[in-house]
Amino acid sequence: MLDIKILRKEREKLEKKLQTKDPSVDLGPVLELDEKIRAHKLEGETLQASRNSLSKEIGEKAKRGEKVDPLKQQVREMGERISQINHELTELEGTFTTLLASIPNIPMDEVKASQDKEENVTIKEVGKKPEFSFSPKHHLELNEKLNLFDFHATAKTSGSGWPAYRGMGARLEWALINYMLEIQQLNGFEFWLLPALVRPQMMFGSGQLPKFEGQFYEIKDEENPLYLIPTAEVVLNGLHYDEILPEEVLPKKYVAFTPCFRREAGAAGEKERGLIRVHQFHKVEMFSFTHPEKSNEMFDHMVSAAEEILQGLGLHYRLSLLVTGDMSFTAAKTVDVEVWLPGQNRYYEVSSISNCTDYQARRSHTRFKGKSGKPELVHTLNGSGLATPRLLVALLENNQREDGSVQLPPILAEKLGTHELLP
Repeated sequence: MLDIKILRKEREKLEKKLQTKDPSVDLGPVLELDEKIRAHKLEGETLQASRNSLSKEIGEKAKRGEKVDPLKQQVREMGERISQINHELTELEGTFTTLLASIPNIPMDEVKASQDKEENVTIKEVGKKPEFSFSPKHHLELNEKLNLFDFHATAKTSGSGWPAYRGMGARLEWALINYMLEIQQLNGFEFWLLPALVRPQMMFGSGQLPKFEGQFYEIKDEENPLYLIPTAEVVLNGLHYDEILPEEVLPKKYVAFTPCFRREAGAAGEKERGLIRVHQFHKVEMFSFTHPEKSNEMFDHMVSAAEEILQGLGLHYRLSLLVTGDMSFTAAKTVDVEVWLPGQNRYYEVSSISNCTDYQARRSHTRFKGKSGKPELVHTLNGSGLATPRLLVALLENNQREDGSVQLPPILAEKLGTHELLP
């Protein structure tokens, strides 16, 4: 969440900035509620002080034998009003938290203001698009003979959009995951295996709720409601929920491998067939808790770690600095790592690295204590390192041969004991 004190001071400037990310942002309702809450608190505190003073006066008069019944009535009336104020405050603060939590993070000044993702800024390109003497096939066409994954069998078990990997496809998926985890650990990220279910407050802390309610798979359990994670970011962000960390332990750099679950209702289209957009996929996720003064440095480090994986696989890719309107709800700055997919004749994102500044930390109460002795909010950063479905697509489509076979990069050939996938 954002700091309400900053919104009070710089409403006009910040509202304009936030509207470049989400044109519907209106700070009016949340600031009006904030003013109402402060007025209620002031009235309650004033009444409580008067009530305490009057109670003391009653005690003194009673000792002297003076009549105190009218004063006692005043104390009762004050108590009733204080109770009413506290009840109203509970309702007002609940609404206030929901409204404040629905406002996105503020984009950094260096991010281009635009709602058009076609205006994302390419800041780097590595390698060249592969050239073919034949018309490159889509990964679904290649799979017809390679039999690496299956959507038909799982349509019976789970419905559409749930892939299963089989044979060499399962081995290739596993080899990719292990390769990525090796790279991330060499880059200093501590490896975690995490739960795939989280409590609602963890979804709130990472910025998924309440804004995106209905987009996730939920376990209906009155005693212990849980959500299937859309990304390991949700769990990693929650590992230090409501904690104050010593400054000397920062940065904390974590990497996790998990399945990810997303409803993706109405998201699929002709361009996103096959493994491009699915309900369940595997992802290696980077996450960092960082000192605010070091978050830009950590951001560059995480981008570099994602690049290292693609360079090791010999894939052509580019880095795109996203415009304000294309960033995620929680991000202040995002760079997408995009690979070229010949079968689709377009780039697709395989990683998004985001600096969320103190936005998630404020929601999760994650702080550190430095030399000043006063707790401060950490900065959190996250990034795919990487997600496997589109990476697998990139490997198949970029390394395909005319006969439908696929040449494997040396790093995977070593792990799989074969340098090619044959029909």
